[in-house]
Amino acid sequence: MEAIELIEIIARGEDSRTQFKRNLTNAESVAGDIVAFSNSKGGQILVGVGDRGEIVGLSPDDIRRVNQLVSNAATNLVRPAVNPYSENMATADGQVVMVVTVSEGISKPYADNNGVFWVKSSSDKRRVTSREEIQRMFQGAGLVLADEVPVEGATTTTLNMDHLGEFFAKQYGETLDVALDRDGISVGQLLNNLGLAREANLNLAGLLLFGRNPQRSRPAFLVKAVSFVGNDPAGDKYRDSEDIGGCLRDMHKGTMSFLTRNLRRLQGGKGFNTEGDLELPVPALEELVVNMLLHRDYFISAPWRVMIFDNRVELISPGALPNNLTIENIRNGVSVIRNPLVASFATKGGELPYRGIGTGILRALALTPDIEFESDHDRNLFTARIPRKTV
Repeated sequence: MEAIELIEIIARGEDSRTQFKRNLTNAESVAGDIVAFSNSKGGQILVGVGDRGEIVGLSPDDIRRVNQLVSNAATNLVRPAVNPYSENMATADGQVVMVVTVSEGISKPYADNNGVFWVKSSSDKRRVTSREEIQRMFQGAGLVLADEVPVEGATTTTLNMDHLGEFFAKQYGETLDVALDRDGISVGQLLNNLGLAREANLNLAGLLLFGRNPQRSRPAFLVKAVSFVGNDPAGDKYRDSEDIGGCLRDMHKGTMSFLTRNLRRLQGGKGFNTEGDLELPVPALEELVVNMLLHRDYFISAPWRVMIFDNRVELISPGALPNNLTIENIRNGVSVIRNPLVASFATKGGELPYRGIGTGILRALALTPDIEFESDHDRNLFTARIPRKTV
């Protein structure tokens, strides 16, 4: 870093990736700052700079002591340990500022020696206390998956046996009863073998795929669909509204039905007696609905939302893009499977029109190039926005 770059950074003030410290004396506090940067997007601690950006500098003794303190905090008070990089910068008037750079961690989540998880919150840090947020941190690291978590009370009595039998016959070429009799096992044992249950309880994947009424155990996991009059989501007039529940297959079918009955059909060059084409390509809508249902964050207890306005359609999933995935990435065909168990079964037995090869967004874009995607990390939402054709 050049001195002029240091001055420019200080002039911009503190933010989520830049923190000012007059000095460092408390190793535990420093460990918390390092943890917060490691769990977030990384950043720099400028030691020798006051809260208002005034350069107070460090003495040679301060520099030796701070270096040792930072090293001790990063090695002994952060779990897992990290390796910050420090650099001493001299300003034009001879003041020395230590720049401690902490990279975004590759072994998230990080905690301090007291087991506390910290993340950046604007220019400060905050303690993570919400169980859901901690679960999402472990999910991001691949240490726990939401679709594998058992659902208390969701036993085999909550299964739709007709649906499960239909799936089993299509996927494995024999009836469920024949397979159970041959192997001498119960339905519960079979589901444990398939990874859809843990002991007596279905996991979330088993419930959402084959549950008779998944919303009884997880009431928030349904699609709330509204066709508004106008373009304001706060408007109080609507043409159609529906809460779409059931298993994933039912919700996909119900959402597609809601979209197709509320979107216009355009005659184009067709004759008078033809139905006309839907204003938005059905295959593109199908890909986006599948993506919405499968790749949401299931640690967030909130519904999907489908909103039709006069000028656009919005499909909204709980959970911003995971890990380092960006809008540019997904537009270029990069995909991350957030719920691998649900996704793997969605490809089998005709459950959903989903191949699992990560090209659904590309196919949707090929059919409708003006789709907009938004990953809102503040509200923890992902939105696919499709402009409607004007008549």
